[in-house]
Formats: sequence, C-alpha cells, structure tokens
Amino acid sequence: MERFPAAHKAGYAVYSRASLVLYDALVLGLSNRFLWRCPSARMTALYDRHLSADHLDVGVGTGFFLDRASFPASDPQVTLLDPNAHCLQKASTRIRRYGPRSVQADALVPWPASLGRFGSIGLNYVLHCLPGSMSAKAVIFDHLLPHLGEGGCVFGATILQGDAPRSVAARQLMGIYNRKGVFSNENDTLEVLEAELSRRFALIDIKQVGCVALFSASAPKR
Repeated sequence: MERFPAAHKAGYAVYSRASLVLYDALVLGLSNRFLWRCPSARMTALYDRHLSADHLDVGVGTGFFLDRASFPASDPQVTLLDPNAHCLQKASTRIRRYGPRSVQADALVPWPASLGRFGSIGLNYVLHCLPGSMSAKAVIFDHLLPHLGEGGCVFGATILQGDAPRSVAARQLMGIYNRKGVFSNENDTLEVLEAELSRRFALIDIKQVGCVALFSASAPKR
C-alpha cells in the first residue's frame, strides 16, 4: 500500500474495523432508503453508467458499489484512494478479484503525481464528509483534473442541505453528524455544487434524489 500525508481526520476517523461491519446495513441500507431518500441502487446505477476500464475510486467505504457495479471490461484496472487504512483494506479485500491498487492519501492535498490518469474517477459520498464550505472542499476537483484522462468522467453522490427535502429524523441525524465533524454540509446546496462543477467542466449532469445529489462531469475547462 502506498502512503502519503493526510490533512484532516474527523470525517474519516469514524470508520473503524468495527463500524465498517455495520456500514452497509446502516448507511447504504437504512439511511439511504429511509433518511436520505436515495436508495443505494441509484448509486450502483451511477457507477454502471460511468465506470471505465481504468478507474480511480476516492473515499472507498467498504467497496460496496465497486463490488456490485458492472465494469466495461472483464479485467479493469482499479485504484483505491482513501486516508483510512481500514476502508482501503475492507474495499480491496472485497474486490480482490480485480487486483486493486491501494493508495492511502488525503484527497484535500495535492495528489501524488505517480497516481496516474484514469478514464473515470468516483467521489461517492465524499464531498459532504470534507471540512469547510463547498467552495473550499471543491479543491478536490482541482486535484483530480490532472489525473482525468482524455474523455474521462468524474461522478459521485453527496448529501445536501439547503432546501433539499428532509424529514425531522434526517435533519436531526445530519445535525449530530455535523456537530461531530463526520459531516460538514451545513451550507451544501444543489446550487453551490452546480456552480463549482460548472467552473471546471463544460459538461455536467446533476440529479437530486431525496436530499442526495447524483452528479457527473466531463470535458474539463483547461
């Protein structure tokens, strides 16, 4: 496993070996369907649409979506990037059939030049865990641009606030997560996400499902 310095911790330190055992059931099952109102099948479909044969996944979680999605090749080249070693181990074990490369690094600091270039880059449930405003955390798009291959696409999902529809339970849980630093999305809205993507990409697509934005972007503005 390749290792590089990390810049922040609160948003990913919560994922221990023990918590990852429950992650799929609690987050991708219960929370996605009943609180955020965006079933995980919608995210699997997002992966199915945009995965390339040479893919970089950032903020890998348990590897759930990479395990379930369909790659356009039988032997894809998959790179996993995450500051949390537990997540990298869990995800790499889950998709070991692909022989993934693991890189332990923080996406908010400039990415290592040795990372390479990719036909697709996934940012699923990454942005709402990064600290700061959307304009501050959008530096992640600047860091990934040199690693996006010709004709490549970046895609992902993030949980919004603003006027996104949320039940009382969803608002309460989101408030707890923000106070603990697990989330940092108090000012994340569909409009600011669209603005940051439009600054950097000529082609963007955003669909809101519940309080989740499913997005893709391509054709960087050089």
